[in-house]
Amino acid sequence: MTQPRMRAPAGRESPCSVATLFDADPSTALKHHFGFDAFRPLQREIVDDVLGGRDVFALLPTGGGKSLCFQLPAVMGSGLTIVVSPLIALMKDQVDALTASGIPATYLNSTLDWSDARARLRGLEAGAYRLLYLAPERLALPHALDDLQRLGVARLAIDEAHCISEWGHDFRPDYRRLATLRTAFPGIPVLALTATATERVRRDIVTLLGLRDPRCYVASFDRPNLLYRVLPKGDTFATLLRFVRERSKESGIVYVASRRQAESLSDKLRAAGIAALPYHAGLEPAARAYNQERFRRDDARVMCATIAFGMGIDKPNVRYVVHYDLPKNLEGYYQETGRAGRDGLPADCLLFYSAADVAKQLAFIDEKEERERAHALAGLRLMRHYAETADCRRSVLLGHFGEMLERQPCDGCDNCRTPRLRYDGTVPAQKFLSNVVRVRAAGGFSVGLHHLVDVLIGKATQNVLAWNHDALTTFGIGKDVARDRWLAIGRELVRLGLLRQTPGLRSTLELTDSGRRTLLERATVLMTSGPQALGGGKKRASTTSRAQNGEGDGDGGIDGALFEELRTVRRRVADERDVPAYVIFPDTALRAMARDVPANAGELRRIPGVGDKKLADFGETFLAAIAAYRDRAATSRDE
Repeated sequence: MTQPRMRAPAGRESPCSVATLFDADPSTALKHHFGFDAFRPLQREIVDDVLGGRDVFALLPTGGGKSLCFQLPAVMGSGLTIVVSPLIALMKDQVDALTASGIPATYLNSTLDWSDARARLRGLEAGAYRLLYLAPERLALPHALDDLQRLGVARLAIDEAHCISEWGHDFRPDYRRLATLRTAFPGIPVLALTATATERVRRDIVTLLGLRDPRCYVASFDRPNLLYRVLPKGDTFATLLRFVRERSKESGIVYVASRRQAESLSDKLRAAGIAALPYHAGLEPAARAYNQERFRRDDARVMCATIAFGMGIDKPNVRYVVHYDLPKNLEGYYQETGRAGRDGLPADCLLFYSAADVAKQLAFIDEKEERERAHALAGLRLMRHYAETADCRRSVLLGHFGEMLERQPCDGCDNCRTPRLRYDGTVPAQKFLSNVVRVRAAGGFSVGLHHLVDVLIGKATQNVLAWNHDALTTFGIGKDVARDRWLAIGRELVRLGLLRQTPGLRSTLELTDSGRRTLLERATVLMTSGPQALGGGKKRASTTSRAQNGEGDGDGGIDGALFEELRTVRRRVADERDVPAYVIFPDTALRAMARDVPANAGELRRIPGVGDKKLADFGETFLAAIAAYRDRAATSRDE
């Protein structure tokens, strides 16, 4: 394996023609088919390797342009590209978008009846499509590989490749069958893609998929356009409602821990006048599909969902992701927040946090087998650290994936935008550290955080009494401080490096060398206050990092009224074609139109996201709308 190249209702679509561009320059093909003038980081290198017949492993962040890495080779090279994806909704999204761009694509999954599936297979056998999206479980069907071997397969893309690893956050046994594809098609290049994978999961992907001397590309995990915030739970629904109402024209996802909560929260939001719908695995498939389609088309603005929703969702204009409950681990949290701001424009990621959520997770973990418990517990500790830290949240998140954030402060998290107040916490720190020493000295063994706090607040539990810890001089010395606050102090002392938390299911706390010196020397210990309320800190910057395959510009120079009018036109065109609005043009393209106000086809083609097929299909309509707007504006000025 070479070293990574680092950067810190289902319908039957008609096959459409596409120009064969075997010898075309990738940049020319990029503009022709997708309307972009420049590649995103690492895309060009990956495309070149795939076209050159190399196996490739690519880790690109959500919204980083993974799909283009196999879509562009599919239209530039000969033969059929198979894309394996576990995400049925994503298949339809991408096929809709490819069809709108003039690229013939189809999918085979469980949403199709027998006659529709056979019709698509006949089209595939006739060479009518360039891309076939396939669910992994389809490989278990009789004659599945025989069918595929008749199709002239030229390359294979495995999306969400982390699903093949037991150590990934979303392991799917069906992915283990993908090794049979390598056997069935030994001579074709394989491209494995994921948005989130630790080093261990990356090794699993390469090994289990049988990648041969692959080029390995690992892009930065950083999503500069996302703002990360954490708020303590309190009057949580009222805070959420205010947050959503401030973004009444925008789409968002609210993740919850249970199916029942997805239903109840969506009911409460609808009662408050918010167009919200639930999504979870307990809904009937038809209801899930209906709700998702309404969200895709912006008929529903908010989706209240369990993690069954959204992995790989192709909706680029999700402006916020809220976690109403604590996620299980940082990998899942990173991927779920990554569904916001896929178009490169600013988006918000808000997490509500409470110690009660941790207790619920621990109860679930206790029900797992021992090997799974240890893994889950480690993930929960890291998630808790992210939620409680006073340091840069972006640094904590990226550090988990082995990446160091160079810019400090990041200006993209609550702790960097509004640093927490620091106070002299020497006295409570001395009490806590002293308590750790005395408890260990009394019995010759260490104990966990909760037991230590029981001693501090003078709670005579069964273990405290059994081990005579009620006789210690530290018993009850902290009874004037709330239990939750002592728990937070203990965890902060771990983050400060004064205490060390042992691994395993029965985790205990021990003094570090630094903690021992601090205790003996009575050194000053600075602690931090809790997070500020929603809305504190500097105003969110309007400029963005990078828009979809082109530079974002936030709201700078944009005619807001024209932008809204273009959104209305886009919605009408999308409804006529029975597709989501973003399939016609993304928000970034409409913002660029509202900024540059193109007057003819040549000027419109320079807008990022306007390829030749979309220019031919939609150019006249949007140019007419822009011209009419300009005429009205001129008339208004004359009057």
